[in-house]
Parts: sequence; structure tokens; C-alpha cells
Amino acid sequence: MTINLELSEALQQTVERTHLAAEHVLRPISRKYDLAEHTYPVELDELAKVADEAQRQAAEKKAAEKQNGASVSGAASTDAGATMQALLSSLEMSWGDLGLLLSLPGRGLGNAAIAAVATPQQREKFAGVWAAMAITEPGFGSDSAAVSTTATRDGDDYVINGEKIFVTAGSRADHIVVWATVDKSAGRAAIKSFVVPRESPGVTVARVEDKLGIKSSDTAVVRFEDCRVPAENLLGSPEVNTEKSFGGVMQTFDNTRPLVAAMAVGISRAALEELRRLLEEAGLEIDYDRPVAAQHAAVAEYIRLEADYEATYLLALRAAWMADHGRPNSAEASMSKAKGGRTVTDLTTKTVELVGTLGYSEELMLEKWARDAKILDIFEGTQQIQNLIIARRLLDKSSAELR
Repeated sequence: MTINLELSEALQQTVERTHLAAEHVLRPISRKYDLAEHTYPVELDELAKVADEAQRQAAEKKAAEKQNGASVSGAASTDAGATMQALLSSLEMSWGDLGLLLSLPGRGLGNAAIAAVATPQQREKFAGVWAAMAITEPGFGSDSAAVSTTATRDGDDYVINGEKIFVTAGSRADHIVVWATVDKSAGRAAIKSFVVPRESPGVTVARVEDKLGIKSSDTAVVRFEDCRVPAENLLGSPEVNTEKSFGGVMQTFDNTRPLVAAMAVGISRAALEELRRLLEEAGLEIDYDRPVAAQHAAVAEYIRLEADYEATYLLALRAAWMADHGRPNSAEASMSKAKGGRTVTDLTTKTVELVGTLGYSEELMLEKWARDAKILDIFEGTQQIQNLIIARRLLDKSSAELR
């Protein structure tokens, strides 16, 4: 499989725009909202408007090209790939602040679910919503097949009952994508995802969590009690197909896990840049032409961490490229996410250690990045779950054969 890792002009523009937003909007308020947990970052509203306008203009340009009969090759030059664009945007914005990225209106994890499995009509219906994603329940964590929240068909509606925990932006998003079973006896094949307006009768935000990191992003417990949603809010096909299991809803992760890897790359790069600055201020030169063993121990560690960072970046690019080209990428998505979570936690913790007391203090952002990083090794499937998925794909084993 040959992949061109050179970014197109359209992708370069995405990187430049989002980096400017991260540098001039997110970084300056990063510490402010880290210290003011549960306070909504109002500065994000204007940023979201700018992002929406840029997205609208890009869509209009693409539509105009098609209408004018642009050649296939010419159209491809401006259609950079939705997953790759989202990945690069996530990377740059996480360099600014991960929690603020997760709080940006209209950019929720549920939006990725809608993009992954919704029908064209549903994509049009839910265009412009801000959707959180509700999967985890009090009775399970990474085993998505253990969903106990129910969705019972009643006429033209589904009635949803259950409780979801650790819902990112669950108290702020205007919609929530809820995983529920339409038939418990059918097992995982009956698990579907539903788009539920947060203000619907029967939806209650029961609690907002206090957390180790990403404090600017609210994480909520959401309860559903006889909550009615129209049948057309079930994403994708309502058919319970035991042969396909719940591959449809799981496709969401194939899109979102590379984005989590990109978030890890963004924080890793921020920490590496700060570490390099401090090493150079201390008079330590990073020389790539000399053997690592012949350099200062701190420099040798920096080079090791930088290599892990580069590997994560390349794995994330590959997974996103495959998604945009219609290639099955479940293993690659898990590889990128597993490597990203492991790298960013190791890298940020080691950076705090190398810098010493300054790294542990709030004078620099290093301690904050170390706290923020840990969630990237947990949500969207833990490190252990990713390794299990990778093993299943490489060994061609089912979940029943390898658990």
C-alpha cells in the first residue's frame, strides 16, 4: 500500500488556519479554564462561527466545481478528505489545548458518529448540530457490546431508558448520540445509535464530573427515562443483522480513533517544543549526526521521545488516509490510538521529570499537558482494548475466540 505523506495545498491551509486559532485563541486561555473547571469557555463561540463559515465556503466551492463539470482529478485536488482534515485540525487544536478542543461547539465526538454511519438524509437533517457521544455505562467500560440502555419501538418513535457516564460535553452539546439495544435477546447485533436532542423530555444531566485533566471540557452523567425520539433518529439501518453484528456502530471508532491519536500528537509536540527550548537554554545541543550514546542523557531521552512522536504521527496519517480512501482501517485505527495513548502519557510524564521542579509547577504548561494526556490512553477504547483489537485482526480471530 503506497501512501503519499506530502500534504496537499488544501491540507496545508487547514494546518495553517487551525494552528493560528490554537496559538491565538486556545493557548492564551488554556490555564484560565484549567483553573476554572465547569466554566464554559465563551471565547469558543466566536471561534466556532469562524470555523463554520470556513466550512460553508469550502462546501460551496466544492459544489460549484461539480456544477461546472470539474475534472475528476481537478476536483480531487480540493477535496482533501474529511478524515484527514479532521485529523490535522485535531492535531493543531490539541497543541493549543485539548480540553478546549473537546468543548468547541459543533465538533463533538457524536458528530463523528453521525458522519460515520448516518444516511445522506440524516446527515442533512443533523447538519450543524453539536453532538456528544454516550456509550459507557455504570456496568461496563470498554466492552461496548455490553450496552444495557434500551430503545423500544413504539409507533413512529423509540423510547430510550438507561444511564450513560463519562459523556464528553454531555452537559453542553445540544444533541447526544446514544448507544442502545433494540433487542437484548439479539446480542450485540441489536445495538444501534440514536441522535437525541439534549433538551428532550426524559433526558437529565445528573452530574458533571470533577477530573484530573481536560478540565475545560465538561464530562457528564446523563440519564434517559422514557425519552422519546423519532424512529428516523436511529443512525443507519434499523435492521438487526446477526451476521454483521454491530459493525455499523463500531465503524464510528474507525473514524474517531485516528483523531484521538492526532490529539496525542498535538500534545506531544507541544511538550517536545517546550522541552527542546529548555534544553537549549541550558546549553544542551541536540545533534542528530552524533550517536545518542555520545550525547547528554537528557538529549538522548529527547531523541527517543521525538522518535515515538514521529511514529504516532505516521500511524495516524495512515489510518486517516485509509478511511478517506474507503479501505478497512480497524486495525490501523487501533494501532494509531494505542501508540498515541502510550506515547503521549510517557512523553509528557518524562518531560515533567526532565525539567524537574519547574515542570511540576504551574509556571509552565508541562504539568497540565501531563494531566490532560492520560485521557487519550483511556477514552475511545483503553490501551488494553486496542491491543486486543489489533491481535484479533492480525491473527484473524473473532471476539469469541480471542477475548
